Amino acid sequence: MKTLRLTMAQALALFLSRQMTEIDGAKVPIFKGVWAIFGHGNVAGLGEALYGLRETLPTYRAHNEQAMAHAAIAFAKASGRRRMMACTTSIGPGATNMVTAAAVAHVNRLPVLLLPGDVFANRRPDPVLQQIEDFGDGTVSANDCFRPVSRYFDRLTRPEQLMPALRRAMQVLTDPADCGPVTLALCQDVQTEAFDYPESFFEETVWNQRRPRPDHGELDRAVKALLAAKKPLIVAGGGVLYSQASKALAHLAETFAIPVAETQAGKSSLPASHVLNMGAIGVTGTSAANTLAEEADVVLAVGTRLQDFTTGSRALFKNPGRKIIGLNIQPFDAGKHHALPLVCDAREGLANLAGDLAGWQGTPGWGAKASALKQQWDDVAIGVTAAPSSNVLPSDAQVIGAVQRFANDNTTMVCAAGGLPGELHKLWQATSPFSYHMEYGYSCMGYEIAGGLGVKLARPDDEVVVMVGDGSYLMMNSEIASSVQLGQKLIVTVLDNRGFGCINRLQRGTGGASFNNLFADTEHVTLPDIDFAAHAASLGAISEKVDGIGGLKDALERARGNDRTTVIVIDTDPLISTSEGGHWWDVAVPEVSSRSEVDAARRNYVENLKAQRLAD
Repeated sequence: MKTLRLTMAQALALFLSRQMTEIDGAKVPIFKGVWAIFGHGNVAGLGEALYGLRETLPTYRAHNEQAMAHAAIAFAKASGRRRMMACTTSIGPGATNMVTAAAVAHVNRLPVLLLPGDVFANRRPDPVLQQIEDFGDGTVSANDCFRPVSRYFDRLTRPEQLMPALRRAMQVLTDPADCGPVTLALCQDVQTEAFDYPESFFEETVWNQRRPRPDHGELDRAVKALLAAKKPLIVAGGGVLYSQASKALAHLAETFAIPVAETQAGKSSLPASHVLNMGAIGVTGTSAANTLAEEADVVLAVGTRLQDFTTGSRALFKNPGRKIIGLNIQPFDAGKHHALPLVCDAREGLANLAGDLAGWQGTPGWGAKASALKQQWDDVAIGVTAAPSSNVLPSDAQVIGAVQRFANDNTTMVCAAGGLPGELHKLWQATSPFSYHMEYGYSCMGYEIAGGLGVKLARPDDEVVVMVGDGSYLMMNSEIASSVQLGQKLIVTVLDNRGFGCINRLQRGTGGASFNNLFADTEHVTLPDIDFAAHAASLGAISEKVDGIGGLKDALERARGNDRTTVIVIDTDPLISTSEGGHWWDVAVPEVSSRSEVDAARRNYVENLKAQRLAD
């Protein structure tokens, strides 16, 4: 057996460089590269190894560990989970900074390989700088924080452990059902230790997308349920996009005249203009999608986790006899809400359903109702996104309207937490698969700009537009500098409502007084007057602050012609949100309060609880 004598870190980097995938008939590296912030836990070992392979496995330097992991996660999402990136940090705060991002990847079922440095396996210098010590367990390190937010976790304490660990890691990262973050904690002394690795370990491996077909019994039960349906509805989740199943979805919907609603992750499964696309569903849904969801007797849920925003906290699907078919590659998701499970790849499952339903016709009146509801909602959306007629602060919806009118078929919209995701879910008109990129599974503030960078790396020919609130911008903005450094141009629109406007509205909506969210309602001596444009310019971006929607329109056009990341700042009204559409969301209200507003909100809350279907 031929061997190569390499350090564990060298072997890891070489292995990653030899992993490939096929996209549109072309073989490409499955790892775009490695994000790295070096420190004493990885610079000597993995840093030297990455330097040796910098031509075939590029290394990208970031400014924040959480942000670089967000960029890696966004890259994987924008790549349809077919390509991915790795991230390496030192031990201590560098490592734990990535834990939040690991949770983002875990919730959203997205592949990312996390390689935090770890303490010395030989324990000679214990406690080493930044080491977490457990008084009762000598095997614990800070990296144990990754265990609950990793699909696979391993700590490598010997160089030969790398071989089974990396093979298992690749199986998880490329498995459509188990896909998620993998953490390999790399003891810093072990990174530098040599071992005679078999040459066969480094043979090029091509990972192809697995497409499990449905079980015959599950398929038969799903077909029978649909054949009996009078008011069927399809809910398209992110699994439609990851399976490249948009054409199969359109074929099934068009053949049998079944309206389609989209989750946040599934938005862009069909073009917004498609006659059967009712738009967003659930708490942030359109009136068209939610009206149909309330009446539907069979709900075909494709590739969705059916979380509370999608189901209106289990109160949206009101038809007493309704059935849910859970078409999902992950059995855990397929059986949620007492669904009829249909465990398979989305594209394969949709194609099988279309074949077995041949000759079936839905209720004509149902399709006509869907068409009328869609037109009504489209009229509402046009109204709320139109430019304001008076000299007042614009709403989020009006800013979205201006950006929408600027966008073209080459635009990808990126956003994450706060009030913007709800408005965008309702109002943004996505044109093609993956042109809408929203992190709302974990609703992580600070994802937006770093995520935009990851999207740009995955889709370099797209015009990537990031929308972010001032609160989220303040949490994480450093990757503006990275985007400039890497020549990855973004157009960032910052909506400044002077605080956490979304949570302030939720606070007031549950009877609370405005408190500790908007700057004006916080404990303060001086209210901050933050110059976001000057800050962005200091990071290397082209930037400007605009006055109103008209100024935004002109600035967006200038941004399109700029040669690097451009940041546009606009003041917005923190109190306005789109009241049309939407659905109740279960946010618990105090049973006891001295405020009459809270008591009234509690009574309304108790009444809404009656609609929840807890047995499902």
